[in-house]
Amino acid sequence: MPKRIAILGSTGSIGRNALEVIEHLGAEYRAVALSARNQTDKLLEQVRRHRPAAVAVAGEMDDAMASEIESLGAQLYRGPGGLAEMVQRDDVDLVLAAIVGAAGLPAVFAAVHAAKNIALANKEALVIAGSLLIPEARRRQVTILPVDSEHSAVFQAIRCGRREQIRRVILTASGGPFRTATREQIARATPSDALDHPTWQMGGKVTIDSATMFNKGLELIEACWLFDLPAKMVEVVVHPESIVHSMVEFVDGSTIAQMSPPDMRTPIQYALTYPERLPGIGRTLDFAKPQALHFEPPDPEKFPALAIAYDVAQRGGTLGAVMNAANEVAVEAFLAGKINLHAICDLVGLTIRLHRLQRRPTMDHLPEADRAARATAHSLIDEVVATKP
Repeated sequence: MPKRIAILGSTGSIGRNALEVIEHLGAEYRAVALSARNQTDKLLEQVRRHRPAAVAVAGEMDDAMASEIESLGAQLYRGPGGLAEMVQRDDVDLVLAAIVGAAGLPAVFAAVHAAKNIALANKEALVIAGSLLIPEARRRQVTILPVDSEHSAVFQAIRCGRREQIRRVILTASGGPFRTATREQIARATPSDALDHPTWQMGGKVTIDSATMFNKGLELIEACWLFDLPAKMVEVVVHPESIVHSMVEFVDGSTIAQMSPPDMRTPIQYALTYPERLPGIGRTLDFAKPQALHFEPPDPEKFPALAIAYDVAQRGGTLGAVMNAANEVAVEAFLAGKINLHAICDLVGLTIRLHRLQRRPTMDHLPEADRAARATAHSLIDEVVATKP
């Protein structure tokens, strides 16, 4: 019996790479369920090629396309609730959660409730609801396997010791397109500038988050939940080559690093095949060629997102949901030309300051915190613009 995988967000960067990995792995692995929101043309191409048993479409789809998908033998699930229904199918062994943002959270919870193991590329699930998701996964004996290259690196390195032997976890960041830019240059950056990442090919939202380093802030909070660490034990270092994906330092002074070229197929495959390691298609390092690795601390003046994320990680409660929601609104506003890049952090920080923290949230509190934060962030856009020189 092959390992049967559901890919949530199959038309995105992670999803497309995952399908490539599954094809490479051969008959022992099969994509049995695919989902997309709006890129239905790409989804249809994937259905024709991979012939999944189920397909979920959260957005609009015309009847002709729906009819073709069903004619190819796939059961079609439609609307936001369809995604959560699909992941609970009996023929799904592993759910690869690769939907960006808060939209993927209900399906992740549905998968946990159905006792499906999860390969998690949706970091927002833990940022928003780690206090609920992690205990529920433990109760149902669900394994959460990290897909982000940084957390995959920590997951691999951490196996070299015990939890109580860890001194700190060091997440590496590329520094994005503005690592060497001044604050003034960053303030003048266009969406095109911010989307020009020097190392990784990613979706628009994740690429903008990399430019502000909010992506690393989200990953910091995710690491705290995944590895049961306080925020003070997680540090961030800028590493422009993106060869060392993260490191774990143990109490004896040993630091274990996971290294590979920047190729998402490598951590995706590790999550899909865990605990096995199989021959991969990701690029490998050529140590016969001269090369150097550089590390430097992040500049807090240029990248205030990290300070915001540390505060959120330490205070917890509903702040993760608020930070994520406000950041999504801010990124949309930047891409629409309504605010500059610096104002993303201003907008998120101000939204957090205006939020009334709920320290022990329930599942009812989190959607309300998300909705309220989005409304607050939208209402503050003009104010943030007015305060900029």
